[in-house]
Amino acid sequence: MTRFELGKSWCNDIYWDRFDSDQHIQIFFGGSSAGKSVFVAQRMIFDLLKGGRNYLVVRNVGRTNRQSTFALAQKVITDWGVRDLFKINKSELTITCSNGYQSIFSGLDDVEKLKSITALHGILTDIWIEEATETSNNTLLHLERRLRGESKHSKRITMTFNPILQSHWIYKKYFNNFGDNDNIFESKDLLILRTTYKNNKFLSDQDRQILENEKDKYFYDVYTLGKWGVLGKTIFTDFEIQDLSHHTFENHRYGQDFGFGGHPAAFIESAINFEKKEIYILNEIYEKGLTNPVLANMISPYCERHRVMCDEAEPKSIAELNQNGIMAVGAKKGKDSVLFGIQWLRQFNVIIDKKCQNTINEFQLYKWQEDRHGEATQTPVKKNDHAIDAIRYSFAEDMQQRKKVSRIT
Repeated sequence: MTRFELGKSWCNDIYWDRFDSDQHIQIFFGGSSAGKSVFVAQRMIFDLLKGGRNYLVVRNVGRTNRQSTFALAQKVITDWGVRDLFKINKSELTITCSNGYQSIFSGLDDVEKLKSITALHGILTDIWIEEATETSNNTLLHLERRLRGESKHSKRITMTFNPILQSHWIYKKYFNNFGDNDNIFESKDLLILRTTYKNNKFLSDQDRQILENEKDKYFYDVYTLGKWGVLGKTIFTDFEIQDLSHHTFENHRYGQDFGFGGHPAAFIESAINFEKKEIYILNEIYEKGLTNPVLANMISPYCERHRVMCDEAEPKSIAELNQNGIMAVGAKKGKDSVLFGIQWLRQFNVIIDKKCQNTINEFQLYKWQEDRHGEATQTPVKKNDHAIDAIRYSFAEDMQQRKKVSRIT
């Protein structure tokens, strides 16, 4: 064991007794800003320091690990002042303790590739699935097979997530004995702990107020109270998720919704087949904190010399993209452009590549506002719409062409 003493003040109180929990399946779920992912990252680093455990940390799309779990683990190491005890390989996404035990970060884009992952010292004992609601039950079965070999430590699969929908396979598989108002369930092989922002002593008053002031019932239940959601009036009810990587497409379109701190910038590459009435979502960039020069560099390989249709309300950002080699153009919105764009998109069968996880999330969660009687209005909730806005912008000229045809006929 590398000599290290864990301070209780560094951890939220509700998680303190969970550092040594040894159930095979452990689920830490609940509301936003509850500190669940921070805790699992803390436990992982502490386990590496103690020795005996190796971790595989996965998300559905590999590149999202770099700025989430990998960055979080590095922050824990820095906050605890133990940077000199770890070797951090940013290219291979590995964190190795001086005693030889490791955390390996990977994506679930191709589960078969995980077969070749091995630790430098000992065997894999732990798998942490971040944003587990993005994964499938079949993926979990594949991951189970990675926990093989002899160890004096228990084998654990830990899941962290916000409880999106009651129709999810995780809810059906593990929550039979967990009531809507329960906070904890424990058995020999299963631990479930629900936490909310109220369990996070490190939040600011402003952080708490944002969650407490949420007006939409679904988002309040899920992200404030940490309860499994019942979504209701979703906008896109018919779309498909496929592996489109082996197909070729014509009629490409490119759209950009700007964001920075509070909201992500969303770039979408898509294609359209008018004859089949199909739209294909091929690639996405979906990140916060990107300056426009950095954004331009990231989207350039996708759009090359093609036009990128952007939010016309951001002329400064459009100009900066152009200054950095992107042929950026403002998409004309017009009156009721959001509603018209939604109606236009719903005429097509939308097929989303499986790697575009953020776009998939938005299509699952984009919903209509409801009136006081619970009936859907014709106004969407202004959430989960960054990729969708980028898609609308990318087809702005196709939509305008339809308007012209409608007027003529």
